[in-house]
Amino acid sequence: MREETPKKPKPEKMIVGRRERVSFPELDLEEIEAKIDTGAYTSAIHCSDIHEETLPNGTNVISLDLLDPSHPKYNHRKLTFSDYTFRDIKSSNGEVQQRYVIRTKIKFFEEEIEAEFSLSDRSDMKYPVLIGRTLLRGRFIVDVSRKNVGKKTNIKQKKNLL
Repeated sequence: MREETPKKPKPEKMIVGRRERVSFPELDLEEIEAKIDTGAYTSAIHCSDIHEETLPNGTNVISLDLLDPSHPKYNHRKLTFSDYTFRDIKSSNGEVQQRYVIRTKIKFFEEEIEAEFSLSDRSDMKYPVLIGRTLLRGRFIVDVSRKNVGKKTNIKQKKNLL
């Protein structure tokens, strides 16, 4: 007779709304509005001037501006990443596009999660950040009737501490 190993209790899933405020600590980007999109597989972040460069030491990097000058959170910092991939990503209109993908930390509620983000020009979209189902899976339940649940949760937690 085989002994069953006890199952680890599944962590409780948090409820998120259709839009949430998120931060990217490694990218120096705080409290930016993100659209929660269960139809999207990969999360995405708005970038402009995305291009590949070769550094003098021979290392390939991608260089980009996070957001664009018209966005209120634009910080005029050119970012470079040496750890990235180039993949086919299906856009919202069903078109397959090749995009750079990076891994970075996102702060969602009070939790920091390392996740993949495709880099794309989202200037024609309402929200600069899209949270896809890969990041959501196993962690969150989406309540489309709500928005900015994380902000309300943080305010409630701070009041309880006082």
